[in-house]
Amino acid sequence: MFKKLWNKLLNKNDEVEKIEEEIEEEIEEEVEEEVEEEVEVEEEVEEEIEEEVEEEVEEEIEEEIEEEVEEEIEEEVEEEIEEEVEEEIEEEVEEVVEEVVEEVVEEEIEEEVEEEIEEEVEEEIEEEIEKEKPVEKVSLFARLKEGLSKTKKGITDKIDVLIKSYQKIDEELFEELEEILITADLGVNTTMEVIDDLRDTIKERKITDPQEIRKLLQEKLAEILDKLASSDLNIEPTPSIILVVGVNGVGKTTSIGKIAHKLKNQGKKVLLAAGDTFRAAAIDQLKIWGDRVGVDVIKHQEGSDPAAVIYDAIQAAKARSVDVLICDTAGRLHNKKNLMNELGKVFKVVEREFPQATKEVLLVLDATTGQNAIQQAKTFKEVANISGLVLTKLDGTAKGGIVVAISKELNIPVKLIGVGEQMEDLQEFSSEAFVKALFGEE
Repeated sequence: MFKKLWNKLLNKNDEVEKIEEEIEEEIEEEVEEEVEEEVEVEEEVEEEIEEEVEEEVEEEIEEEIEEEVEEEIEEEVEEEIEEEVEEEIEEEVEEVVEEVVEEVVEEEIEEEVEEEIEEEVEEEIEEEIEKEKPVEKVSLFARLKEGLSKTKKGITDKIDVLIKSYQKIDEELFEELEEILITADLGVNTTMEVIDDLRDTIKERKITDPQEIRKLLQEKLAEILDKLASSDLNIEPTPSIILVVGVNGVGKTTSIGKIAHKLKNQGKKVLLAAGDTFRAAAIDQLKIWGDRVGVDVIKHQEGSDPAAVIYDAIQAAKARSVDVLICDTAGRLHNKKNLMNELGKVFKVVEREFPQATKEVLLVLDATTGQNAIQQAKTFKEVANISGLVLTKLDGTAKGGIVVAISKELNIPVKLIGVGEQMEDLQEFSSEAFVKALFGEE
Protein backbone atom coordinates (compact mmCIF):
# COMPACT_ATOMS: atom_id res chain seq x y z
CA MET A 1 0.00 0.00 0.00
CA PHE A 2 2.72 2.33 1.01
CA LYS A 3 4.50 1.50 -2.14
CA LYS A 4 1.52 2.42 -4.23
CA LEU A 5 1.24 5.65 -2.44
CA TRP A 6 4.87 6.26 -2.87
CA ASN A 7 4.61 5.52 -6.54
CA LYS A 8 1.63 7.85 -6.87
CA LEU A 9 3.57 10.47 -5.10
CA LEU A 10 6.47 9.97 -7.43
CA ASN A 11 4.16 10.12 -10.37
CA LYS A 12 2.70 13.37 -9.10
CA ASN A 13 6.16 14.73 -8.61
CA ASP A 14 6.93 13.83 -12.15
CA GLU A 15 3.80 15.59 -13.24
CA VAL A 16 4.67 18.56 -11.14
CA GLU A 17 8.09 18.59 -12.65
CA LYS A 18 6.60 18.37 -16.08
CA ILE A 19 4.22 21.13 -15.26
CA GLU A 20 7.07 23.16 -13.85
CA GLU A 21 9.08 22.46 -16.91
CA GLU A 22 6.21 23.42 -19.09
CA ILE A 23 5.66 26.54 -17.05
CA GLU A 24 9.33 27.29 -17.22
CA GLU A 25 9.31 26.70 -20.92
CA GLU A 26 6.31 28.93 -21.34
CA ILE A 27 7.90 31.54 -19.13
CA GLU A 28 11.11 31.24 -21.09
CA GLU A 29 9.23 31.51 -24.34
CA GLU A 30 7.33 34.54 -23.10
CA VAL A 31 10.50 36.02 -21.78
CA GLU A 32 12.22 35.31 -25.06
CA GLU A 33 9.30 36.79 -26.96
CA GLU A 34 9.32 39.82 -24.70
CA VAL A 35 13.04 40.08 -25.10
CA GLU A 36 12.69 39.71 -28.83
CA GLU A 37 9.95 42.29 -28.84
CA GLU A 38 12.07 44.60 -26.73
CA VAL A 39 14.98 43.95 -29.01
CA GLU A 40 12.80 44.70 -32.02
CA VAL A 41 11.51 47.82 -30.33
CA GLU A 42 15.03 48.79 -29.45
CA GLU A 43 16.11 48.12 -33.00
CA GLU A 44 13.20 50.18 -34.31
CA VAL A 45 14.06 52.91 -31.87
CA GLU A 46 17.68 52.68 -32.88
CA GLU A 47 16.72 52.78 -36.52
CA GLU A 48 14.51 55.79 -35.91
CA ILE A 49 17.25 57.42 -33.94
CA GLU A 50 19.77 56.58 -36.61
CA GLU A 51 17.44 57.93 -39.28
CA GLU A 52 16.86 61.07 -37.30
CA VAL A 53 20.56 61.40 -36.66
CA GLU A 54 21.31 60.77 -40.30
CA GLU A 55 18.72 63.32 -41.38
CA GLU A 56 20.08 65.85 -38.95
CA VAL A 57 23.61 65.09 -40.06
CA GLU A 58 22.58 65.31 -43.69
CA GLU A 59 20.79 68.58 -43.06
CA GLU A 60 23.79 69.92 -41.22
CA ILE A 61 26.09 68.73 -44.01
CA GLU A 62 23.80 70.23 -46.64
CA GLU A 63 23.65 73.48 -44.73
CA GLU A 64 27.40 73.50 -44.39
CA ILE A 65 27.81 72.68 -48.06
CA GLU A 66 25.30 75.39 -49.02
CA GLU A 67 27.07 77.89 -46.80
CA GLU A 68 30.44 76.92 -48.26
CA VAL A 69 29.05 77.09 -51.79
CA GLU A 70 27.44 80.45 -51.10
CA GLU A 71 30.67 81.72 -49.60
CA GLU A 72 32.64 80.45 -52.57
CA ILE A 73 30.15 81.98 -55.02
CA GLU A 74 30.22 85.27 -53.13
CA GLU A 75 33.99 85.21 -53.13
CA GLU A 76 34.08 84.41 -56.85
CA VAL A 77 31.52 87.14 -57.62
CA GLU A 78 33.47 89.61 -55.51
CA GLU A 79 36.69 88.61 -57.24
CA GLU A 80 35.06 88.93 -60.67
CA ILE A 81 33.58 92.32 -59.76
CA GLU A 82 36.92 93.46 -58.43
CA GLU A 83 38.65 92.25 -61.56
CA GLU A 84 36.06 93.94 -63.81
CA VAL A 85 36.30 97.16 -61.82
CA GLU A 86 40.08 96.99 -61.97
CA GLU A 87 39.96 96.33 -65.73
CA GLU A 88 37.49 99.19 -66.26
CA ILE A 89 39.64 101.50 -64.18
CA GLU A 90 42.75 100.41 -66.09
CA GLU A 91 40.95 100.92 -69.42
CA GLU A 92 39.69 104.35 -68.36
CA VAL A 93 43.16 105.29 -67.16
CA GLU A 94 44.65 104.05 -70.44
CA GLU A 95 42.04 105.99 -72.45
CA VAL A 96 42.68 109.15 -70.46
CA VAL A 97 46.42 108.70 -70.88
CA GLU A 98 45.99 108.06 -74.63
CA GLU A 99 43.74 111.13 -74.99
CA VAL A 100 46.21 113.27 -73.10
CA VAL A 101 49.07 111.92 -75.21
CA GLU A 102 47.08 112.44 -78.44
CA GLU A 103 46.19 115.99 -77.42
CA VAL A 104 49.79 116.74 -76.59
CA VAL A 105 50.96 115.19 -79.87
CA GLU A 106 48.24 117.01 -81.86
CA GLU A 107 49.13 120.31 -80.22
CA GLU A 108 52.79 119.73 -80.99
CA ILE A 109 51.98 118.75 -84.60
CA GLU A 110 49.65 121.74 -85.01
CA GLU A 111 52.29 124.06 -83.63
CA GLU A 112 54.90 122.57 -85.97
CA VAL A 113 52.52 122.76 -88.96
CA GLU A 114 51.57 126.35 -88.13
CA GLU A 115 55.21 127.32 -87.80
CA GLU A 116 56.03 125.62 -91.11
CA ILE A 117 53.04 127.26 -92.85
CA GLU A 118 53.92 130.67 -91.42
CA GLU A 119 57.50 130.25 -92.59
CA GLU A 120 56.32 129.14 -96.05
CA VAL A 121 53.85 132.04 -96.30
CA GLU A 122 56.51 134.54 -95.24
CA GLU A 123 58.98 133.02 -97.70
CA GLU A 124 56.41 133.14 -100.54
CA ILE A 125 55.54 136.76 -99.82
CA GLU A 126 59.21 137.68 -99.51
CA GLU A 127 59.84 135.96 -102.85
CA GLU A 128 57.00 137.93 -104.41
CA ILE A 129 58.43 141.15 -102.99
CA GLU A 130 61.85 140.27 -104.37
CA LYS A 131 60.32 139.44 -107.75
CA GLU A 132 58.58 142.79 -107.86
CA LYS A 133 61.62 144.92 -107.08
CA PRO A 134 63.52 144.57 -110.36
CA VAL A 135 60.44 144.58 -112.57
CA GLU A 136 60.25 147.55 -114.93
CA LYS A 137 57.00 149.41 -115.27
CA VAL A 138 55.03 147.99 -118.16
CA SER A 139 51.49 148.66 -119.26
CA LEU A 140 48.61 146.68 -117.84
CA PHE A 141 47.72 145.50 -121.33
CA ALA A 142 51.27 144.21 -121.86
CA ARG A 143 50.98 142.31 -118.57
CA LEU A 144 47.64 140.95 -119.72
CA LYS A 145 49.06 139.78 -123.04
CA GLU A 146 52.00 138.15 -121.30
CA GLY A 147 49.75 136.50 -118.74
CA LEU A 148 47.43 135.12 -121.43
CA SER A 149 50.28 133.80 -123.58
CA LYS A 150 49.56 130.16 -122.66
CA THR A 151 45.86 130.58 -123.43
CA LYS A 152 46.75 132.26 -126.72
CA LYS A 153 48.88 129.24 -127.64
CA GLY A 154 46.03 126.95 -126.60
CA ILE A 155 43.33 128.74 -128.60
CA THR A 156 44.23 131.43 -131.14
CA ASP A 157 47.60 130.01 -132.25
CA LYS A 158 45.92 126.66 -132.92
CA ILE A 159 43.11 128.43 -134.76
CA ASP A 160 45.65 130.31 -136.91
CA VAL A 161 47.33 127.04 -137.85
CA LEU A 162 43.93 125.49 -138.57
CA ILE A 163 42.58 128.19 -140.91
CA LYS A 164 45.86 128.36 -142.78
CA SER A 165 45.55 124.67 -143.60
CA TYR A 166 42.16 125.14 -145.29
CA GLN A 167 41.46 126.73 -148.68
CA LYS A 168 37.70 126.85 -148.13
CA ILE A 169 35.21 126.82 -145.26
CA ASP A 170 33.60 123.42 -144.85
CA GLU A 171 32.13 121.18 -142.16
CA GLU A 172 35.47 119.56 -141.39
CA LEU A 173 36.90 123.00 -140.58
CA PHE A 174 34.04 123.65 -138.16
CA GLU A 175 34.58 120.26 -136.45
CA GLU A 176 38.27 120.95 -135.86
CA LEU A 177 37.50 124.46 -134.63
CA GLU A 178 34.93 123.00 -132.25
CA GLU A 179 37.51 120.60 -130.85
CA ILE A 180 40.00 123.45 -130.23
CA LEU A 181 37.42 125.52 -128.34
CA ILE A 182 36.23 122.60 -126.19
CA THR A 183 39.77 121.56 -125.22
CA ALA A 184 40.44 125.20 -124.22
CA ASP A 185 37.61 124.85 -121.65
CA LEU A 186 35.23 127.11 -123.49
CA GLY A 187 32.54 124.59 -122.53
CA VAL A 188 30.44 122.33 -124.74
CA ASN A 189 27.30 124.51 -124.66
CA THR A 190 29.17 127.76 -125.30
CA THR A 191 31.26 126.13 -128.05
CA MET A 192 28.16 124.79 -129.83
CA GLU A 193 26.51 128.21 -129.66
CA VAL A 194 29.64 129.92 -131.02
CA ILE A 195 29.98 127.41 -133.87
CA ASP A 196 26.27 127.70 -134.80
CA ASP A 197 26.50 131.51 -134.82
CA LEU A 198 29.63 131.35 -136.99
CA ARG A 199 27.82 129.14 -139.50
CA ASP A 200 24.85 131.54 -139.64
CA THR A 201 27.04 134.63 -140.00
CA ILE A 202 29.17 133.02 -142.73
CA LYS A 203 26.01 132.09 -144.67
CA GLU A 204 24.49 135.55 -144.24
CA ARG A 205 27.65 137.40 -145.31
CA LYS A 206 28.53 134.76 -147.93
CA ILE A 207 32.05 134.45 -146.59
CA THR A 208 34.33 131.93 -148.29
CA ASP A 209 37.80 132.84 -147.00
CA PRO A 210 38.80 130.78 -143.89
CA GLN A 211 40.95 133.73 -142.71
CA GLU A 212 37.74 135.65 -141.93
CA ILE A 213 36.83 133.09 -139.25
CA ARG A 214 39.44 134.53 -136.90
CA LYS A 215 37.82 137.96 -136.89
CA LEU A 216 34.31 136.53 -136.60
CA LEU A 217 35.31 134.39 -133.62
CA GLN A 218 36.87 137.42 -131.92
CA GLU A 219 33.63 139.39 -132.41
CA LYS A 220 31.51 136.53 -131.06
CA LEU A 221 33.60 136.07 -127.88
CA ALA A 222 33.54 139.82 -127.20
CA GLU A 223 29.77 139.82 -127.74
CA ILE A 224 29.27 137.03 -125.16
CA LEU A 225 31.37 138.84 -122.54
CA ASP A 226 29.75 142.22 -123.24
CA LYS A 227 26.28 140.86 -122.49
CA LEU A 228 27.07 140.60 -118.77
CA ALA A 229 26.72 143.30 -116.15
CA SER A 230 29.47 145.82 -115.47
CA SER A 231 32.83 144.37 -114.51
CA ASP A 232 33.61 147.31 -112.20
CA LEU A 233 33.82 146.64 -108.47
CA ASN A 234 30.61 147.70 -106.76
CA ILE A 235 32.06 149.90 -103.99
CA GLU A 236 30.27 153.20 -104.60
CA PRO A 237 28.83 154.93 -102.70
CA THR A 238 30.95 154.34 -99.63
CA PRO A 239 31.03 152.87 -97.06
CA SER A 240 31.15 149.51 -98.82
CA ILE A 241 31.84 145.92 -97.85
CA ILE A 242 33.39 143.21 -100.04
CA LEU A 243 32.79 139.61 -98.94
CA VAL A 244 35.31 137.27 -100.57
CA VAL A 245 34.32 133.59 -100.78
CA GLY A 246 35.96 130.50 -102.29
CA VAL A 247 37.53 127.18 -101.39
CA ASN A 248 41.04 126.87 -99.99
CA GLY A 249 43.92 126.98 -102.44
CA VAL A 250 42.38 129.23 -105.12
CA GLY A 251 44.35 132.33 -104.11
CA LYS A 252 41.61 133.94 -102.02
CA THR A 253 43.80 135.57 -99.36
CA THR A 254 46.37 136.74 -101.92
CA SER A 255 43.58 138.26 -104.03
CA ILE A 256 42.29 140.14 -100.98
CA GLY A 257 45.76 141.59 -100.39
CA LYS A 258 46.03 142.71 -104.04
CA ILE A 259 42.51 144.20 -104.03
CA ALA A 260 43.40 146.14 -100.87
CA HIS A 261 46.58 147.40 -102.59
CA LYS A 262 44.58 148.50 -105.67
CA LEU A 263 41.93 150.32 -103.63
CA LYS A 264 44.45 152.00 -101.34
CA ASN A 265 46.28 153.35 -104.41
CA GLN A 266 42.93 154.80 -105.51
CA GLY A 267 42.83 156.80 -102.27
CA LYS A 268 40.39 154.53 -100.41
CA LYS A 269 40.66 153.87 -96.67
CA VAL A 270 40.68 150.07 -96.47
CA LEU A 271 40.23 147.61 -93.57
CA LEU A 272 40.62 143.81 -93.73
CA ALA A 273 38.74 141.15 -91.70
CA ALA A 274 40.32 137.72 -91.16
CA GLY A 275 37.10 135.67 -91.29
CA ASP A 276 38.75 132.42 -92.44
CA THR A 277 39.34 131.16 -88.90
CA PHE A 278 39.46 127.45 -89.79
CA ARG A 279 42.46 127.25 -92.12
CA ALA A 280 45.88 126.97 -90.51
CA ALA A 281 47.85 130.23 -90.74
CA ALA A 282 45.13 131.98 -92.81
CA ILE A 283 44.92 134.72 -90.19
CA ASP A 284 48.70 135.17 -90.15
CA GLN A 285 48.83 135.18 -93.95
CA LEU A 286 46.24 137.97 -94.16
CA LYS A 287 48.04 139.89 -91.40
CA ILE A 288 51.27 139.72 -93.41
CA TRP A 289 49.44 141.03 -96.49
CA GLY A 290 47.90 143.80 -94.38
CA ASP A 291 51.31 144.85 -93.10
CA ARG A 292 52.71 144.71 -96.61
CA VAL A 293 49.94 146.84 -98.13
CA GLY A 294 49.73 149.13 -95.10
CA VAL A 295 46.16 148.43 -93.93
CA ASP A 296 44.82 147.20 -90.58
CA VAL A 297 43.48 143.66 -90.08
CA ILE A 298 40.72 142.75 -87.60
CA LYS A 299 41.36 139.20 -86.36
CA HIS A 300 40.46 136.70 -83.63
CA GLN A 301 42.08 133.46 -82.50
CA GLU A 302 42.20 130.48 -84.88
CA GLY A 303 39.01 128.39 -84.67
CA SER A 304 36.81 131.26 -83.45
CA ASP A 305 33.40 132.12 -84.93
CA PRO A 306 33.81 133.83 -88.37
CA ALA A 307 30.58 135.81 -87.86
CA ALA A 308 32.01 137.28 -84.63
CA VAL A 309 35.11 138.44 -86.54
CA ILE A 310 32.96 140.12 -89.20
CA TYR A 311 30.87 141.78 -86.47
CA ASP A 312 33.94 143.28 -84.80
CA ALA A 313 35.31 144.36 -88.19
CA ILE A 314 32.07 146.18 -89.06
CA GLN A 315 32.13 148.04 -85.72
CA ALA A 316 35.78 149.00 -86.34
CA ALA A 317 34.97 150.12 -89.90
CA LYS A 318 32.19 152.38 -88.60
CA ALA A 319 34.36 153.82 -85.83
CA ARG A 320 37.28 154.53 -88.19
CA SER A 321 35.15 155.83 -91.09
CA VAL A 322 36.56 153.19 -93.44
CA ASP A 323 35.65 153.40 -97.14
CA VAL A 324 35.97 149.70 -97.97
CA LEU A 325 35.88 146.70 -95.60
CA ILE A 326 37.18 143.51 -97.27
CA CYS A 327 36.22 140.28 -95.46
CA ASP A 328 37.91 136.91 -95.90
CA THR A 329 35.59 133.92 -95.28
CA ALA A 330 36.00 130.24 -94.45
CA GLY A 331 37.04 128.00 -97.33
CA ARG A 332 37.32 124.64 -95.55
CA LEU A 333 33.69 123.64 -95.87
CA HIS A 334 33.07 120.00 -96.77
CA ASN A 335 29.45 120.19 -97.86
CA LYS A 336 26.73 122.61 -98.92
CA LYS A 337 25.03 122.54 -95.50
CA ASN A 338 28.17 123.73 -93.70
CA LEU A 339 28.73 126.32 -96.41
CA MET A 340 25.19 127.64 -96.02
CA ASN A 341 25.44 127.75 -92.22
CA GLU A 342 28.74 129.64 -92.11
CA LEU A 343 28.01 132.09 -94.92
CA GLY A 344 24.41 132.50 -93.74
CA LYS A 345 25.57 133.68 -90.31
CA VAL A 346 28.07 136.09 -91.89
CA PHE A 347 25.47 137.59 -94.27
CA LYS A 348 22.98 138.03 -91.41
CA VAL A 349 25.57 139.95 -89.39
CA VAL A 350 26.36 142.17 -92.41
CA GLU A 351 22.68 142.91 -93.11
CA ARG A 352 21.94 143.64 -89.46
CA GLU A 353 25.03 145.65 -88.56
CA PHE A 354 25.93 147.35 -91.85
CA PRO A 355 22.66 147.81 -93.81
CA GLN A 356 23.73 151.13 -95.31
CA ALA A 357 26.92 149.72 -96.86
CA THR A 358 27.26 149.01 -100.59
CA LYS A 359 27.74 145.25 -100.87
CA GLU A 360 29.88 143.15 -103.22
CA VAL A 361 30.22 139.36 -102.98
CA LEU A 362 33.23 138.09 -104.92
CA LEU A 363 33.82 134.39 -105.64
CA VAL A 364 37.49 133.53 -106.21
CA LEU A 365 38.13 130.65 -108.63
CA ASP A 366 41.32 128.99 -109.83
CA ALA A 367 41.33 129.14 -113.65
CA THR A 368 43.67 126.14 -113.85
CA THR A 369 40.90 123.86 -112.48
CA GLY A 370 38.83 124.37 -115.65
CA GLN A 371 35.32 122.91 -115.57
CA ASN A 372 35.70 122.12 -111.85
CA ALA A 373 35.70 125.88 -111.24
CA ILE A 374 32.24 126.05 -112.83
CA GLN A 375 30.96 123.37 -110.42
CA GLN A 376 32.38 125.31 -107.46
CA ALA A 377 30.70 128.46 -108.74
CA LYS A 378 27.35 126.68 -109.05
CA THR A 379 27.59 125.47 -105.43
CA PHE A 380 28.43 128.92 -104.09
CA LYS A 381 25.76 130.52 -106.26
CA GLU A 382 23.14 128.32 -104.55
CA VAL A 383 24.07 129.56 -101.07
CA ALA A 384 25.20 133.15 -101.72
CA ASN A 385 24.24 136.05 -103.95
CA ILE A 386 27.48 136.13 -105.94
CA SER A 387 27.85 139.49 -107.69
CA GLY A 388 31.24 139.01 -109.33
CA LEU A 389 34.04 136.53 -110.07
CA VAL A 390 37.78 136.71 -109.51
CA LEU A 391 39.67 134.30 -111.79
CA THR A 392 43.21 133.65 -110.57
CA LYS A 393 46.21 131.91 -112.16
CA LEU A 394 45.17 132.57 -115.77
CA ASP A 395 48.87 132.85 -116.55
CA GLY A 396 49.30 129.21 -115.52
CA THR A 397 46.84 127.61 -117.91
CA ALA A 398 46.35 127.18 -121.65
CA LYS A 399 42.59 126.82 -121.00
CA GLY A 400 41.67 130.48 -120.55
CA GLY A 401 38.44 129.77 -122.38
CA ILE A 402 37.03 129.13 -118.92
CA VAL A 403 36.56 132.93 -118.64
CA VAL A 404 34.01 132.84 -121.46
CA ALA A 405 32.43 129.55 -120.35
CA ILE A 406 31.89 130.57 -116.74
CA SER A 407 30.53 134.02 -117.67
CA LYS A 408 28.13 132.51 -120.18
CA GLU A 409 26.95 129.54 -118.09
CA LEU A 410 26.49 131.34 -114.76
CA ASN A 411 25.62 134.82 -116.02
CA ILE A 412 27.98 136.34 -113.44
CA PRO A 413 30.46 139.01 -114.58
CA VAL A 414 34.20 138.40 -114.20
CA LYS A 415 35.44 141.46 -112.29
CA LEU A 416 39.10 140.68 -111.68
CA ILE A 417 41.62 138.33 -113.30
CA GLY A 418 45.02 137.22 -112.08
CA VAL A 419 47.62 137.03 -114.83
CA GLY A 420 50.84 136.95 -112.80
CA GLU A 421 52.49 137.18 -109.38
CA GLN A 422 52.99 140.95 -109.20
CA MET A 423 50.62 143.30 -107.38
CA GLU A 424 49.52 144.83 -110.69
CA ASP A 425 48.78 141.41 -112.19
CA LEU A 426 45.36 141.25 -110.51
CA GLN A 427 43.59 143.37 -113.09
CA GLU A 428 40.09 144.70 -113.53
CA PHE A 429 38.51 142.61 -116.25
CA SER A 430 37.85 144.25 -119.59
CA SER A 431 36.18 142.04 -122.20
CA GLU A 432 37.62 144.12 -125.03
CA ALA A 433 41.18 144.04 -123.65
CA PHE A 434 40.85 140.32 -122.86
CA VAL A 435 39.78 139.37 -126.38
CA LYS A 436 42.43 141.61 -127.95
CA ALA A 437 45.18 140.12 -125.78
CA LEU A 438 43.85 136.63 -126.50
CA PHE A 439 44.11 137.24 -130.26
CA GLY A 440 47.50 138.95 -129.99
CA GLU A 441 46.34 142.40 -131.05
CA GLU A 442 47.85 145.65 -129.81
